Amino acid sequence: MAAILDQILASPSAPLHIQRANEALATEATAREKFRDDIQPHDKAEFINGEVIMHSPARSQHNQVRHLLERILSIKTDQQEGFLTSEKALCAFTRNDYEPDILWFGPEKAASIEPRTLIHPVPDFIVEVLSDSTEKRDRGVKFEDYAAHGVAEYWLIEPYERFIEQYRLGDGEYHLHEKLSHGDITPLSFPDLTIPLAAIFEREANLTFLKTLLA
Repeated sequence: MAAILDQILASPSAPLHIQRANEALATEATAREKFRDDIQPHDKAEFINGEVIMHSPARSQHNQVRHLLERILSIKTDQQEGFLTSEKALCAFTRNDYEPDILWFGPEKAASIEPRTLIHPVPDFIVEVLSDSTEKRDRGVKFEDYAAHGVAEYWLIEPYERFIEQYRLGDGEYHLHEKLSHGDITPLSFPDLTIPLAAIFEREANLTFLKTLLA
């Protein structure tokens, strides 16, 4: 980001570039407000860099992986402070509005979320389950934007090849903490929770693990 700014400021046309950028962003902000006014409860949609992204229905395995992990994290959230939700929670970043697959807010942000909240703050932990139509954004603009806005931990889950990439924030950038296809994984937001990967990908393993959490 600093390098881009340096390039602009090095140009004698810097004021014109900035003026044009501000005009474009003002037009985009108007389009963003229209997006928020028009979006319906049944829509799975995001506003990214001025474009409305409508998502197609997810495949069965994608939904199952999201559901199995959400069940685990939901139980742990109930046992501690915080707020967990998924998919239809619209999160406002500086420029963009996202609906992550799974998102968690720590106690401070959770306190600001009320029953009628429609626009949520930036989460502390985000999980995206990869698909052919979303992977480029999940690894691109979202990866950059989530890090820039201080999302402390970001998981990318490949539901068919069955691996998880766990990224943690450091110095304003994401660093790969682990890439796992077997064994256990521990979320930064739940340091006392060690999840067998099988419990994220397999129903029976998930049920077995849930019993240990509820015991």
